[in-house]
Amino acid sequence: MTVVSQPAKLLFCGIRISAQSEPEFQTAQQRFMCYLQDLDLHRYIESTHWRDDTGPVFDIKLRQAHEHDLTPDFDTTLLCQTLQLDTHESVADLDREIVLAMLASPIHFEFPSFDELLSALSVRRNIVQNARRTALAFDTEHAERPEDFWTYDVARGFTLRPGKSLIEALQKTTQPDRSGKLYSFSCYRATEYVILLSIAQELASCNPDLLMQLQQQWETRAIMSGQFHEVFLHEYGSMDEPLPPKYYVPGDRLWFRNPDEYSSNVEGYEGSWVFYLGDGLFTNFWKRDQPFTLHTKCVELFHWRNATYHNADGKLQIDDDVVDEWVAKSLQDPLEVACIVDQMLRLRDPGGIYLDGGCIDATRECARRLRAATGQLSLPG
Repeated sequence: MTVVSQPAKLLFCGIRISAQSEPEFQTAQQRFMCYLQDLDLHRYIESTHWRDDTGPVFDIKLRQAHEHDLTPDFDTTLLCQTLQLDTHESVADLDREIVLAMLASPIHFEFPSFDELLSALSVRRNIVQNARRTALAFDTEHAERPEDFWTYDVARGFTLRPGKSLIEALQKTTQPDRSGKLYSFSCYRATEYVILLSIAQELASCNPDLLMQLQQQWETRAIMSGQFHEVFLHEYGSMDEPLPPKYYVPGDRLWFRNPDEYSSNVEGYEGSWVFYLGDGLFTNFWKRDQPFTLHTKCVELFHWRNATYHNADGKLQIDDDVVDEWVAKSLQDPLEVACIVDQMLRLRDPGGIYLDGGCIDATRECARRLRAATGQLSLPG
């Protein structure tokens, strides 16, 4: 996915679809409008079309009359409540929330075809559904995987055993309902596995040749950390042009920064990588049945500073049980919660700086394009 720069004054930009020819454009426009009608979203939108140097372009966003009723100040966390959507029981409602959040975006989500948009929506849907099923054990120093699917090498990371399905391996590793066990992960690596699974599931239907390449890649060498971000993800927003603090699209990966300098020195507690699940909720891989709201996530991060200690080896640690005690106490006092949220619900300071910033990052991340004709994935081999 390619996202153009955000204007100086925040405006609702929405989704942009381009085409190489007029017939292709007309087909894409018609398919998109039919899709919106099927979701009963056509009454919320307004559209324009124009031409650039490469061909016709179709812009679609929330109708002005609905912008502030549905997403005041770009706050997408109340969409389900406002429209009474049930995204757990209805896949169509989940799709509605994803599309509406994208239509309310302060940047343009650009796609070179309607099919590429459909794949982007599918990956987001997959991420939400897979993340809801994911439960893991938090560990920044040790990692484990199902031995019948994975083998480990320091240079190559965890790679697939011959003949094992990448999709099945990822499901068994992250979803205890399939394996009966919680495997050890850091929050960052956990998000990589959920993203990889969600992309692979979409490739199975839209680009099976690329799925085969992905399978072969993980039989040879895992793609991790910074390289994973570069290969699979697009980051939108920036420190110069930050996204609004309550703007999230279901399926976004995002980072909450720990704004406390001392406790951020604990490995794994520099911040928290999560997915936005929609309906105002964020993942909690360690307690799957207790997803965070924006407020409870702020309170949890705030109290990391109150739970530090040194272990027998003198290493700085955080006691999660102590964090839970502080959080439970704070949540009983609405005024204290409001005070904490006021401090935390600010844009984070730049890297290496700890002043008055909060925990909110300027950016979000989503999957790159996947279709054979217009995809962006280039595997290193």
